[in-house]
Amino acid sequence: MKVYGWLCIASALVVLAGTVRAAIASAALFEEGAMESLGASTTVVTFVHLGVVALLAVAFFVFGTRLLRNQRRFAAYLAYGIYLLMLLGLLCSLMLEGVTYSLGVYVAVFAVTVAAQSYLDPSLRDERKLHRLLRAREDLAQAEAGTLGRDPEGKGYIALNFFNLFWVFVASSVLGLFMEEIVHFLIIVPGQWQDRAGLLFGPFSPIYGCGAVLMTLFLNRLHKKSLILVFVLSALVGGAFEYFTSWFMQYTYGAVAWDYTGQWLSIGGRTCGWAMGCWGFLGCVWIKLLLPLLLHVINLVPWNWRYSLTTAAAALMLVDAVMSLQALDCWYERLSGQPVDTPIERFYAQHFDNAFMSDRFQSMTINPDDAARHSRATGS
Repeated sequence: MKVYGWLCIASALVVLAGTVRAAIASAALFEEGAMESLGASTTVVTFVHLGVVALLAVAFFVFGTRLLRNQRRFAAYLAYGIYLLMLLGLLCSLMLEGVTYSLGVYVAVFAVTVAAQSYLDPSLRDERKLHRLLRAREDLAQAEAGTLGRDPEGKGYIALNFFNLFWVFVASSVLGLFMEEIVHFLIIVPGQWQDRAGLLFGPFSPIYGCGAVLMTLFLNRLHKKSLILVFVLSALVGGAFEYFTSWFMQYTYGAVAWDYTGQWLSIGGRTCGWAMGCWGFLGCVWIKLLLPLLLHVINLVPWNWRYSLTTAAAALMLVDAVMSLQALDCWYERLSGQPVDTPIERFYAQHFDNAFMSDRFQSMTINPDDAARHSRATGS
């Protein structure tokens, strides 16, 4: 661990020095007006990314010093903050560069940090083993009592653990997709069936899955509150999430999957008044009706199968999500005129070409000039 601590400190100093130089160079270019051609969004994301990398370097420096002082428990808890910074850095890198080898660096560092954290403090491992044993006994007791999955403290409706939230995501991704397709068929364009899937494989629309998870996190403790409060909070959370998702898709891939321009209370075409109203209505239906029903269905899974089944399903969903991001990135590169010269790009060009992507993501259009990294893609 002390050798690893010295490596963390040395790497942090090197990365921090490089980040400071890059920040100074970028600031000089900004003052000269050389970054104006990149657009405001690219400039902001660039400086945010530099800031996140600098914070990561500082965090790893502190992480390494704590290991040298044998303060392993503190280092183990510091790792959670490092995970959050790595997630922010990965998103910034994805927006600026797309799917490149730099994402692999984040994944590799994440994996090494997880492995190190697992062995930092023996008492933490013992606590986890004891917790797993107690959890298995509690699951058996709750399954027999018919309360499995409920919040044991009674503060919220369900227990906010990975198992419950994962299946909330999956079920809502499927239900949301079919709901949107039916609304499109009956109201938006009567008689026209459009595939609204958001992943390469399966009937999943992850925006509804993520939205349901957010609704659950925010509304879990409000399941007994008035419908007006639930409606207002759901509308705000759903509208903010829809706006961020639209912004992220456009500035990462130049992709537009919905546009509310000209609608009532439109906010940049990314969300609008009636869309937020729909989110509010869905939040009420979700927390008052569907969540209890979903929890009942989840509890039909035998308690001793819960974690193995969830692990396998989560692995498949992760593969689907990663391949979807790669396919979108390669689609973006092809539309922006980039040569198909890497094995990954050739694989997706052969199996998921432009025609396939257009047919799979029928509601989505990609304009490379709208992405934050369009200057790199076009070579200007």
